[in-house]
Amino acid sequence: MKAAVQTRYGPADVVRILEVEKPAAHDNEVLVRVHATTVNRTDCACRAARPFFMRLFTGLTRPRATVLGNEFAGVVEAVGSGVTSFTVDDKVFGYNEGHFGAHAEYLCVPQEASLAPMPANVTYEQAAAGTEGSHYALSHIRAAKIQSGQDVLVYGATGAIGSAAVQLVKSLGANVTAVCDTDHMDLVRELGADRVVDYTAGDFTKDQQTYDVVLDSVGKSSFSQCRRLLKPHGVYLSSELGPLAQNPFLALIAPLHSGRKVHFPIPKHDQEMVRYLGRLMESGEFRPVIDRTYSLDQIVEAYRYVDTGQKTGNVVIRIDHASQRP
Repeated sequence: MKAAVQTRYGPADVVRILEVEKPAAHDNEVLVRVHATTVNRTDCACRAARPFFMRLFTGLTRPRATVLGNEFAGVVEAVGSGVTSFTVDDKVFGYNEGHFGAHAEYLCVPQEASLAPMPANVTYEQAAAGTEGSHYALSHIRAAKIQSGQDVLVYGATGAIGSAAVQLVKSLGANVTAVCDTDHMDLVRELGADRVVDYTAGDFTKDQQTYDVVLDSVGKSSFSQCRRLLKPHGVYLSSELGPLAQNPFLALIAPLHSGRKVHFPIPKHDQEMVRYLGRLMESGEFRPVIDRTYSLDQIVEAYRYVDTGQKTGNVVIRIDHASQRP
């Protein structure tokens, strides 16, 4: 089978398309014929091993996972003898962080992994783009206990996390203010934002409105900058560690005081998460934003584009199986 392989850390050019051995489903595994996957910030960070401490998890001198890709959608090709939850020809989608392997024509995952039936009314490309950014957004939303009627600000509303966050928060009945640049204001309104702030026109932290939750989905602000935006018991969350890696520390001491505070949740992913996102996609309450689509043979170009930090939503890799298309 064809796969995007890297045997060393570095820029996009370290990734090559090679013929590798097709995996086989063991007793408790599902073999998926992958039709779509994505290139995202996680893939880029693991490919380059940046920041450097990531090597503690990905391999000190060379990558343990030589085929990256954590989001996927496709068709069940085969199942192991112990699999009861899925059958051959099921359309499925899922998330495989840590083990990776989705940048290939075939992928094996355990039946209890973050895997679920694909919603009938979405494409492979939409389903594949529906778990990575959105599971980070969902983790923050649940940690902040966002409820109907609350006021929520999403900074970086056009990225994979931010565009998902706007829609997921809106599905809970909260009031969403989204922060983005001028060119994407209409897009963010279409995602459901009640109010849009153009950060190129001024400092969004000077906004006169206050919020129950401020979610920085791009990690470019700090708690001190956004504190004045929070209501007396408001919560600040960020997708990044923050200046001097302060956000985890501020979250640890949050229970020791009342008032405005920081939460820094550890994202969780499981079948419940994937099924929940699938239901939202099926209902139309969540539609992953797709910026560009590349073929597997063009994956180096996709990596280069994601590395620019300019993508809107998700970058999808389409994997063609010639006559095997459904």
